[in-house]
Amino acid sequence: MTSLDHFAAAKLASLDAASLRRQLRPVLRRQNAVVERNGQRLISFSCNDYLNLSTHPGVIAASMAATRQYGAGAGASRLVTGDHPLYRDLELRLAALKSTGDAVVFGSGYLANTGIIPVLAGEGDAIFIDELAHACIWAGAKLSGAAVVMFRHNDLDHLASRLTAQRWRHALIATDGVFSMDGDLAPIPALAALAAEHGAWLMTDDAHGVGVLNAGRGSAHGASVPLQMGTLSKAIGSYGGYLCASKAVCDLIRNRARSFIYTTGLPPGVVAASIASLDIIAADAAFCALPVRKARRFTTALGLPDAQSPIVPLILGSAEAALAAQTRLEAEGFLVAAIRPPTVPEGTSRLRFAFAAAHEDAEIQRLAALVRDLVPVVAA
Repeated sequence: MTSLDHFAAAKLASLDAASLRRQLRPVLRRQNAVVERNGQRLISFSCNDYLNLSTHPGVIAASMAATRQYGAGAGASRLVTGDHPLYRDLELRLAALKSTGDAVVFGSGYLANTGIIPVLAGEGDAIFIDELAHACIWAGAKLSGAAVVMFRHNDLDHLASRLTAQRWRHALIATDGVFSMDGDLAPIPALAALAAEHGAWLMTDDAHGVGVLNAGRGSAHGASVPLQMGTLSKAIGSYGGYLCASKAVCDLIRNRARSFIYTTGLPPGVVAASIASLDIIAADAAFCALPVRKARRFTTALGLPDAQSPIVPLILGSAEAALAAQTRLEAEGFLVAAIRPPTVPEGTSRLRFAFAAAHEDAEIQRLAALVRDLVPVVAA
């Protein structure tokens, strides 16, 4: 073994010792939240495809038609020759959904946040981030060169004190709209008011809100939020990221965001799938409400507070306990992934339940009964 191999092996051994090593396990996804793994049929409660649109026949047909017409790939970055005609249609639909002047689409949500934030903030500025915000927000902030200031989760008083502690050229407040590991919501109207009071710019990451909250319009709907970022890979069922903002801001992002400029455009079939999904979301508010309704059926069955989003965590503490619970549920035909550090803080390993429109009520009740037996404290 080379010194590099020894280094890697030692790191992997330490992960093994802490029950934190990950392994790729191929999953064959079917319709209606069903998956196959290792030859076993499972009902998945671990997928972010909240509306099951990634397997919707109409979405698949739109993707196939675009691939036949435009090819399998974009061929270059969007600013060179990769801006195929479907892109602008997608951006205009996103802007309409979010009630903004324009939108710009990125290759992924991670690329969006690591590209957008450094354009808007730099040396002499400050970025105020909720402590539980997604990793890509923190990554984008660190790339910016601005001061990075954490505020306690959803703590408006703490944020206000930090905003007034020092004067900055520009201040950007960044938060998830729906927090991906806890499922709770940011107090976006109050954050918007606080940002206006202090002359700051508010940016929300709506990856887990678009398509499922406020008739599909997302967690920021109805609030004054100038920077609404999100993904196309969850409720929209496709792939990519976006920023909905004013035309001037979007034009600036297209000209300065490195993760936009230096990335090949999305395949035409991916863009067409997103457009087809947005058509479904815009046409059926009741359908969009199903994932949260399903999540609340589960929390009601367990005597937990009403779910605020499709995400319900069950914190078990150790990584070992979370893995053991995952294995027990898998033996009963349910796929519920154990979430461990560094994704969540030490001592808060958990099962993360993600509810989708296609989950049957009877299966939700059966899952709740299993969880009640698995973790007796939940029923107390």
